[in-house]
Amino acid sequence: MILTTLILVPLNGCKIYSFSGTTMDFTKVKTISINVFYNNAGNGPANMAQTFTERMRDYYQNNTPLKIVTTTSDLHIEGSIVGYEVTPVAPTGNQGTQVQASLQRLTMRVQVKYVNNQDEEQNFDQQFSAYEDFAQGTSLSQVESSLITTISDRIVYDVFNKSVANW
Repeated sequence: MILTTLILVPLNGCKIYSFSGTTMDFTKVKTISINVFYNNAGNGPANMAQTFTERMRDYYQNNTPLKIVTTTSDLHIEGSIVGYEVTPVAPTGNQGTQVQASLQRLTMRVQVKYVNNQDEEQNFDQQFSAYEDFAQGTSLSQVESSLITTISDRIVYDVFNKSVANW
């Protein structure tokens, strides 16, 4: 117990590593701005970009001590949803003359530009993507909202790890 305390207190106190998984020095980096993401994919629900933006803001706010601002900030994130498509996966046997897919896959791709005004070597402009499968007999409208939530969470987590956790 004492050994654990001796190891964990210095790690948490120096702000180099935190239990949320970040390696950012929050004594130097205090603010973040996250612009509204736009839906440049040409399809998907009308509120998808706003929902994605809010999930991004919430994740940073809940997992870092960063203050979200709308003015000049230490860290800045912006981007757009550049892909949103449904494709068949997991083919099954022939049904007459056609091969049927037993699953459909919803894939979302997001282009993210990250600027670290304290350490420009950490900047990136990168595409992140994630997908979720659903049963062939299910219509997209039945599962779209929950799939978008799951996919958005995965992408937000990947962006978070790339930006403040340096993974």
